[in-house]
Amino acid sequence: MDLTRIKNPTFLKQLNTEELELLAGEIRQFLIEKLSVTGGHLGANLGVVELTLALHKQFNSPEDKLIFDVGHQSYIHKMLTGRTEQFDTLRQYKGLCGFPKMTESEHDVWETGHSSTSLSAAMGMAIARDMKQANNYVVPIIGDGALTGGMALEALNHIGHEKKNITVILNDNEMSIAGNVGALHNALGRMRSAGKYNRVKDELEILLKRIPAVGGMIAQTAERVKDSMKYFMVPGMLFEEFGFTYFGPVDGHDFKDLEENIAYAKKTQGPVLVHVITQKGKGYYPAESDKKDKWHGVGPYKIDSGEKIKPANSAPAWSQVVSDTLENIAGKDERLAVITPAMILGSKLDKFQEKYPDRLFDVGIAEQHATTLSAGLATQGMKPFLAIYSTFLQRAYDQLVHDVCRQNLNVAFGIDRAGLVGADGETHQGVFDIAFLRHLPNMVIMMPKDENECQHMVNTAISYNEGPIAVRFPRGNGLGVEMDQELKTLPIGQWEVLKQGTDAVILTFGTTIAMSLAASEFMQKQGVQVEVINARFIKPLDEQILHDRMRKNIPILTVEEAVLKGGFGSAILEFAEENNYHPQIKRMGIPDRYIEHGNVKELLEEIDLTKEQIVVELKKLLAVSNDKQKRHDE
Repeated sequence: MDLTRIKNPTFLKQLNTEELELLAGEIRQFLIEKLSVTGGHLGANLGVVELTLALHKQFNSPEDKLIFDVGHQSYIHKMLTGRTEQFDTLRQYKGLCGFPKMTESEHDVWETGHSSTSLSAAMGMAIARDMKQANNYVVPIIGDGALTGGMALEALNHIGHEKKNITVILNDNEMSIAGNVGALHNALGRMRSAGKYNRVKDELEILLKRIPAVGGMIAQTAERVKDSMKYFMVPGMLFEEFGFTYFGPVDGHDFKDLEENIAYAKKTQGPVLVHVITQKGKGYYPAESDKKDKWHGVGPYKIDSGEKIKPANSAPAWSQVVSDTLENIAGKDERLAVITPAMILGSKLDKFQEKYPDRLFDVGIAEQHATTLSAGLATQGMKPFLAIYSTFLQRAYDQLVHDVCRQNLNVAFGIDRAGLVGADGETHQGVFDIAFLRHLPNMVIMMPKDENECQHMVNTAISYNEGPIAVRFPRGNGLGVEMDQELKTLPIGQWEVLKQGTDAVILTFGTTIAMSLAASEFMQKQGVQVEVINARFIKPLDEQILHDRMRKNIPILTVEEAVLKGGFGSAILEFAEENNYHPQIKRMGIPDRYIEHGNVKELLEEIDLTKEQIVVELKKLLAVSNDKQKRHDE
């Protein structure tokens, strides 16, 4: 079949099992070929080919609402809804989004990028449906990893209580981004091995009804006997206790099994959960055999061997520098405990785990729990280091405010993927953490200029004893600088002058230092001396430097790869106002909108955060400053 000719999924209703199997093979081959060039979420999508086909055959999208949790497994859904031709642009600037996107298709009814939201959204859609007296199906598709998120459990509880008609598809591949943890995951494991409980339960019901009445005893106890069989047949029937009718486990790669159980679920009133077992990476041996889930999200690769095509930059990843530093410190400080919300591999903590298995705690997809757990550790004199992505930390805001900062506890945060991340797009751009951390009392925030300074900041964070402290660092690889052999502790709130200058000053940090230095060099060739300061402590500010520069009344340009609203530049404006200074100040950073996907260079150019624009803004500042001085002299 020419997959590019698919415009909507209605054709699936005419296909038999053999034809569906052929189509599944073609889709797998297409994904393997296309993603070898663009990269993307290969393993998750190869695992849900049959499931997605079966869902689109049994339901009528977009009238029926298919809601993909996380959304990285929606590539087949995109193909079936007319977007196959766009796969050459997947996750590229102005191209096809790697997650569901409402502006792309009416079939994308919910936008996702973070896990565990689908059930709550489904409940909202089901309530709206019933209020409007409609009769469409609402079908959230959630993974076993995402189901460990607290929000998902809250939604399960509400759905079961309200008895709404919702068909939950549990895609159980035993992995989310890494191996799942926790009691719920273990309960699912027991269900996987328990066989088809519902069939046995129904057969038992028929059998009991055929028994001739012998007094009232059997009639009274038949329902209790039938109901108690679920505990005998399937240990831990959690979902039925939540109020769901449970179907499964279902072979997620067997069309007959899938269609039979989905059809059965459609006829059932109230909340239903269909437990589908899939194999992540199915159909591509390197991904199938991957036990550490390195094929979850991949860059370009060689199809024949599965060998990853690595970028030219051979410098260590920022997250690897952090992990190596933690390993170094752990050998000297027995109080150190590292916490991660299901991101051992993403945060490069696998080697730390191997060396210190009793000092690394993977709590699953539970950022709120991870944060308060860290706070609890801190109350007992331990040194918790929470390794967490910037956008995942957003999910633990109340715990930051209430449990960590309010109690002024010594929790260290390693904020990974800070700044623009590129291809994952707006759900993953780590540009908000400065704004939501900076206004919290007691919080210290820092960001390194290179990986050598990064290791010293991690050491500083662990050594700090006066409250919460965060070191943020970008995605990708470092600069390849020489690393000090001995770890240092940086003076809290002390900035670093990188380049001297007397005509203007750039205050910047992290990833924007290089472009700021380049702009200063350009201005120097034009006879203008621009100072560049590494404002590595975003909070507290280096008040000595600020007082000195603002008293001189020279123009100040702040540059940050973070949102301008409430960001570092806002802190500089606040300092000027609080101290009655009136220098020319201009802020550069992320504008007040969400930044979509594309490589970081393209995104920076789109928002005018470049060396060239820094030069433009410096010239404007200097022109205004010179004009003010001229009028003052006159």
